[in-house]
Amino acid sequence: MTILSAHPIDPVVRERVMDELAAIEARHDVRVLFACESGSRGWGFASPDSDYDVRFVYVHRLDWYLRVEPQRDVIELPISDELDIAGWELRKALQLLRRSNPTLLEWLDSPVVYRADDEAAAALRALALAFFSERKGRWHYLMMARKNFRGYLQGDTVRLKKYLYVLRPLLAARWIDAGRGRPPMRFAELAETMVTDDALRAEINRLLAIKMAAGEAEHGPRFPLIHAFIERELATEQAPQDFNKPEGDDAALDRLLYRMAISH
Repeated sequence: MTILSAHPIDPVVRERVMDELAAIEARHDVRVLFACESGSRGWGFASPDSDYDVRFVYVHRLDWYLRVEPQRDVIELPISDELDIAGWELRKALQLLRRSNPTLLEWLDSPVVYRADDEAAAALRALALAFFSERKGRWHYLMMARKNFRGYLQGDTVRLKKYLYVLRPLLAARWIDAGRGRPPMRFAELAETMVTDDALRAEINRLLAIKMAAGEAEHGPRFPLIHAFIERELATEQAPQDFNKPEGDDAALDRLLYRMAISH
């Protein structure tokens, strides 16, 4: 059974995003190297009223990196209508990549890309593979699943979207445990690979159909098979195995930063 998935991007909103990115470049004298969807539209289960969570990586001109005092390394726009736009400066992004930051790794795997410098995007994705830490990734996803389950799914009536905010990280942790490496961003790919029970798959699809048709705040009764699966998985959690260590070359991060800064 194929897991439902959709990445709806309104063409009018896409044009607005492109205009905003161009305006950011002009206002801050930066170059956007990569911009994508990071939230539910990237995961593949957006509601009709879901925001557009636009995230980007940018680089300054070389002289910005030669200042004595550290400068602000994020650009965040006030949330406007359904647009939520924020970005990280390249050096900050590379520091986080070196630490195998799961959020940045998901950006680089997003199925919805608005802008991408070919050289920078290819280099960032290659470095993401080299620096991916199975142990850090597993811990991040497992803690996210536990936190959302305990915080939002304890009553008889629950906020339905929170099931997906538990299932997605839980399946990502299991993906790592299975030795598959860095988990994919798309929820459908995770579920189709890691969920083998047909009845559970069918219930996940029913949940997805509701989530993709209803509002973000939709509440409803528990989904019994999904709930039992989550409880069982969290209850049987075991200590992690000895995962492989990342094999990234720190000098490669410096080289990419230098190339992008002098080319701006």
